[in-house]
Amino acid sequence: MHKKIGILGGLSPESTVSYYLYITRTYTERYGDYSYPEIIIFSVSLQKYHDWRNADRWDSIAEDMKAAGQGLERAGADFGIIATNTMHLVFDQVQAAVKIPFIHLIDVTAQAIRHKGCTAVGLLGTRFTMSHPFYRDRLASKGISVVVPNPEDQETIHRIIEDELVRGVIRQESKEIYLGIIANMEKAGVQGIVLGCTEIPLLIQEKDCGIPLFNTTTIHADSALRFALGEN
Repeated sequence: MHKKIGILGGLSPESTVSYYLYITRTYTERYGDYSYPEIIIFSVSLQKYHDWRNADRWDSIAEDMKAAGQGLERAGADFGIIATNTMHLVFDQVQAAVKIPFIHLIDVTAQAIRHKGCTAVGLLGTRFTMSHPFYRDRLASKGISVVVPNPEDQETIHRIIEDELVRGVIRQESKEIYLGIIANMEKAGVQGIVLGCTEIPLLIQEKDCGIPLFNTTTIHADSALRFALGEN
């Protein structure tokens, strides 16, 4: 029997859908049938998370996510994933509140980066992901150095995520802005770019760039699928 996957989602709905579709469709593509693992989704309300993080109330975020993780556990999930990059800032608090294991997005992303032979990457994400040290420090602990855009570019990246991508709005103008920022980071010597927001892959793909892009959505979702099948 496959392990049941618990997805702590809603942060945003767009990324949660991407996780669900990746897991179910990838299973069928690989194995030819529809016996993909059962998936339980606990979708939280996004607005309060925006309000809390803007007010620097990460304690409130942690408490709500702990309750969501416990909800997945009660519903029968064998393990969990948090379908967002930024909220991994409180990953340890969530994991400590439940008995089932959660797969850490940054750890599996680090594995993908090292597998490509990269040791220096650029990081794109919300301004919280880019400005807080939690992401850079965790990658650094795996021997990977991280470069982030300048503060002005960080605000632009964040605005496009919050005002467009989480609503499912895809604009060519925004894509060109992102590609310009990536080009500047490539000139600074990074060997790849971490798409450290689960909505960014809706806008840009590796075919758009000259260096590897690390799609944290598919990396994380694939690790969940493999874990559910006992392949990890």
